Formats: sequence, C-alpha cells, structure tokens
Amino acid sequence: MSEIFLQPSNESFASSFDASTAILYFLDILRMIIFLLWALAFFEQLRSFLVVLPFLLYYWVEGMVKAFLPLGILPRKSVNGDLVLITGAGSGLGRLLAIEFGKLGSRLVLWDINEKWNSETKEILRKQGVEAHAYTVDLSDRKQIYEQAEKVKNDVGDIDILINNAGIVSGKKLFDCPDVLMEKTMAVNTIALFFTAKAFLPSMLARNRGHVVTIASMAGKAGVAGLVDYCASKFGAVGFSESLRAEVLSLQKDVEVTTVCPYYINTGMFDGVATYSPNVLPILEPEYVVDRIVEAVLTNQPELYLPRFSYLVAAIRGMIPTKAADVLANYYGVNKTMDHFVGRPKTG
Repeated sequence: MSEIFLQPSNESFASSFDASTAILYFLDILRMIIFLLWALAFFEQLRSFLVVLPFLLYYWVEGMVKAFLPLGILPRKSVNGDLVLITGAGSGLGRLLAIEFGKLGSRLVLWDINEKWNSETKEILRKQGVEAHAYTVDLSDRKQIYEQAEKVKNDVGDIDILINNAGIVSGKKLFDCPDVLMEKTMAVNTIALFFTAKAFLPSMLARNRGHVVTIASMAGKAGVAGLVDYCASKFGAVGFSESLRAEVLSLQKDVEVTTVCPYYINTGMFDGVATYSPNVLPILEPEYVVDRIVEAVLTNQPELYLPRFSYLVAAIRGMIPTKAADVLANYYGVNKTMDHFVGRPKTG
C-alpha cells in the first residue's frame, strides 16, 4: 500500500510536464515579442537616421566648400547702411575690420579702452567718408559695458552686427602670471562676451535680423604651453559662441552667429612668437585674416578656422588619443611658439 503512495501517478506527472512546457512556451513567446519590439525600434531609428543622413552629407560638403573656396565666389549679403560695432577697434585686427566694413557702406561704432588709438581709427574712417562713432570702454567692467551700450542705442540706434574682437594676452606661464592679470584676461576675452550679447542681441532678435561675430582663436581648440590663461579664455569664447548659436537656432530667429578661430596673427599682440612649421601653420598676416572674416560674415558662415590647415587640425584633434596629439604638437613645435614672446608695447 505504501509503495502505491510513493510513486507519482501518470496524471500528476503529465500535469507537471504540461505546466513546465507552457511556461517555457510562454517565455519563448515573450522573448520573441521583445526581439520584435527591439527590431522595430532599431529599424525606426535607422529610418529616422536615413531621413537625416542626406542633410548631414549636404551640410558637411557645403561647409568644406565654403571653407576652401576662393573669396568672392559665394553669394554675399549686403551690409550697406548696417550699424557695425567692433570691440578693440583702436588697433590691429579691429581697426582693419572697421576700415573694410566702412568700404562696404556700413556705419561704425568703435569700442576700445585706448581713447587715443580709437580716435585715430575714427579719424581714418571719417577721412574715407565713413560714419563712425568712438566710445572709450573698459570691457573688464560690466557696468561700463551696459552704460555705453545704452549710450550707443540713444546716440546712434540698434546694432546690426556685433564683432567681439577685443582681446588681451599675458604671454606668461601659469606660475609667473599675476592673479590680477589672469582675471583681466578672463574678463576681457570671455566674460565681456556675455554682457555685449545681452546688451545688443535682444534688439536683433526683436527685429529678426543681425549677426554676432566672436573672434576666438585656435588656442580655444587646443592647449598651448605659455598660454594657460589665454587658452582658457578662448576655450570659453568658443563655448560661448557655439552655445549662443544653439540658443538662437532654438528660437528660430534669422540672426547669425559666427565663431572665428585664427592661428597667431601678425598684429603686434603676439610679437615674438615663432612658428616651427611655416608651411602648414604660418603666422597670419592681418589683411588676409580680415578678408576671410568679412567673407565669413557676408556669407553667414557659422565657423571660420585660419589657416585652412586648421580645419584638419581640429578634426584630427577630436579623433586621436591625447598622447598621439602630444606627438603631433611636439612635431609641429606648438609648445615652443611662446618661448620668445614679447607682445605689443604698452604705449598710447
């Protein structure tokens, strides 16, 4: 009798087998459903990407073409009658930009901390029959920026093109650079950009037209020995300009934003710097840089790297490991360029 109870019946065994089979069958179906859902999601993502792909290819080709085409081939917008404000207009790149925009019929608002140099730029423009207004502004002083911006609006009107050109460089290694000079570098090269944009961009957005140009640097794309404070400030300038462009795009406004990243320019600001690869990374002549900047503004280019080899440098820098980038930097002598830096004489 006890043996009968110890042996499972055929019915209970069959029932247990059927339950296990059902569970396994259910799990197989569940796995299949999950796989199908994943496949659908994957193909939906693929479909979405294929929709975007032609635009990616088009704008990639367009960007490359614009970067390497000779001047004057692409259609240009008119800046005749536009009110153009240039910071750092008293000398160097700023003065040359003012002269070029004056030739195009623009009216100029000149900002510089050096009243004498700024007045000289104004006089040059006046002799050429260009309307020009000079204001002495310390860009490290937020209060001055806002006060002079209001004065410009009351005296002349709304700004159409803002060119953030002013910049300073200490040329000192980190532990040799006084704190106050590092703070000044960040204030002028980076923080002032926020205040000039807040002062003049709202009217551009309200009128649905305008252009903000930030003269940054290739030092804002890669660090260089002897330029710790300057590189940090220019990295900030690049980040500011790119983010500002993203915000303006999100507002769907017809206001352009251009980021300019040149290599060293022969304006006096970087007197004493040396290039160890002049064929690929030459010291740039200011006239060449100004011509390319004006072209970038007139053709609404979002980015401009100078010299053209810098486009390749930026692309490679983003793809290779840091130590590989170190090898290239040493090969091209990048970290020795500031060894004999002198800078612009403190006169005027």
